[in-house]
Amino acid sequence: MSVQDVIEQRLRDNFEPQVLEVVNESYQHNVPEGSETHFKVTLVSGVFDGVRKVQRHQKVYAVLAEELAGPVHALALHTYTDAEWQALEYVPESPNCLGGSKAS
Repeated sequence: MSVQDVIEQRLRDNFEPQVLEVVNESYQHNVPEGSETHFKVTLVSGVFDGVRKVQRHQKVYAVLAEELAGPVHALALHTYTDAEWQALEYVPESPNCLGGSKAS
């Protein structure tokens, strides 16, 4: 199972999301082709109702602790309640990588 698949499964099992998108953004970074080290997660869940953003991220980090200790180097989190998601106009794009050979 790929790292992306593991992330998706763990988030589904723990957050019962209305929306879940896990994007492997490793290709945008100075890593070997086919790497699974940099991810962007958009997660909409009722679990986040009444929970501050920092605490939401902590919940996700706890669920993905094994991946963050191993193959995952970076995790961009966009966590929303259903009401926040309905009011949202767009999900922010990840910034361009400025490290390694990708620097301008």
